[in-house]
Amino acid sequence: MKNLTAATAVTAIAAGFTAAFVGLAGPAAAAPSGSSATDTIAALEADGNRVIVNRRGSTALDNAEVVSVRQGQPIREYVWDAQGDDKVLETTGNVYFVDVK
Repeated sequence: MKNLTAATAVTAIAAGFTAAFVGLAGPAAAAPSGSSATDTIAALEADGNRVIVNRRGSTALDNAEVVSVRQGQPIREYVWDAQGDDKVLETTGNVYFVDVK
């Protein structure tokens, strides 16, 4: 019975790590390989992120496809608190690196 319990615990832990990993891969899943570069960039910027485009070739951005999307450092800025009387440092977005070809 102990082996069954240990196996269940290991399975639960593995499932938890898998769920966490998939959760962190959200931006990459939102922009699968081959998607439109302009649509991907616009969607990331609309969420308050800054995008750095790395080109692999000389294709115009309007015709380029996404090869990969990588999340970089968070963007932290001072914003007014809910009462409007103090500024607090908050994460307002992230830097994303978008490789296109």
